[in-house]
Amino acid sequence: MAKGKNVRVRVILECTSCVQNSINKKSTGISRYITQKNRHNTSGRLELRKFCRYCHKHTTHREIKK
Repeated sequence: MAKGKNVRVRVILECTSCVQNSINKKSTGISRYITQKNRHNTSGRLELRKFCRYCHKHTTHREIKK
């Protein structure tokens, strides 16, 4: 039996404040999380508030392309 496209896909979430600070060389790294999302329910880019270990606070993490 042939399998169709998977509904659940892996996505990478990246800290938005670390990305802005890495341009100015204020941050030591960029916080990233790997998670899954349902492609049918959330067709747009995923955006969650997660803890950033480099900023030491909860910040917005957005989905990036692989």
